[in-house]
Amino acid sequence: MSVIRTRALTKTYGSLVAVDHLNLDVRPGEVFGLLGPNGAGKTTTILMLLGLSEPTEGHAEVAGFDPTRDPLEVKRRVGYLPDQVGFYGNLTGRQNLRYTARLNRLNEREIEGRIGGLLDQVGLADVADRTVDTYSRGMLQRLGLADALVKDPSVVILDEPTTAIDPAGVVEVLASIRSIARDRGAAVLLSSHLLHQVQQVCDRVAIFVAGKVVAQGTMRRLAEQMAGDTLQIEVGLEGPADALEPALRAVPGVHEAVRDEHDPRVWRVTGSRALQQRLAGELVSRGVAVWHLRRVGDDLDEIYMRYFANNKEVGDGRAA
Repeated sequence: MSVIRTRALTKTYGSLVAVDHLNLDVRPGEVFGLLGPNGAGKTTTILMLLGLSEPTEGHAEVAGFDPTRDPLEVKRRVGYLPDQVGFYGNLTGRQNLRYTARLNRLNEREIEGRIGGLLDQVGLADVADRTVDTYSRGMLQRLGLADALVKDPSVVILDEPTTAIDPAGVVEVLASIRSIARDRGAAVLLSSHLLHQVQQVCDRVAIFVAGKVVAQGTMRRLAEQMAGDTLQIEVGLEGPADALEPALRAVPGVHEAVRDEHDPRVWRVTGSRALQQRLAGELVSRGVAVWHLRRVGDDLDEIYMRYFANNKEVGDGRAA
């Protein structure tokens, strides 16, 4: 059962179509990524899901409620981290979380324990009693994630949650996001343009181009859709080049083998889709040592760029 569901959700501003007939289904316990450049419609979608912007057409349902008709019920069940998070600078991190907890009418006996656990989870326990105006941007983002979780929501919406966070902090935040879905069973909707990070945590993604979702599904499914009847494999081999190329071309199903111009040990092999299952075994049987094998196009940045290029005319023709 979907905890976030949209059907033909549309938002226009005059002649500009910001979100174009969006259909989404996000289930409990999964991390769903909204991908796209600035202006693609991601934040507009989030605002409609939160009841902060009214759709021009279509329908949305979040945690069983219509955000337009029951925005307060939606807000009670959704934890939200905006891309620009704000707190009371003269209060400590702990005091800010305590304020949010009381606004949400949480049980006073449970508040301190919950806040302590959240501060540990986002790596802020050591600075919890410092005033927030001393926090870095990355620390504020992590405090924002804790703030979104105070009410123990069934839906968590995160808009660019790792902005301005150092690499170590990113690892902690991504682990927390996975934990929100896996351990808490919440549905997590994550908006981001940082494709490598999205690939690490998202179960499924939707790719936005000019307000329209041009592809949706798991990374594997999207890669398969773009692959067609042929595929390209990146393979790392040990041995003399004059022996490797004939060995590659002798494998049934290989159409082309090209040596990488940057790393002479790596080859790009193009062939039939059945090639993926047999290439390594065929090479090993010919006495060739294989140390690397990857189907080109499986990484999210490759998937994204191919979908974006194929739909670029949509963005080029978008109303201004």
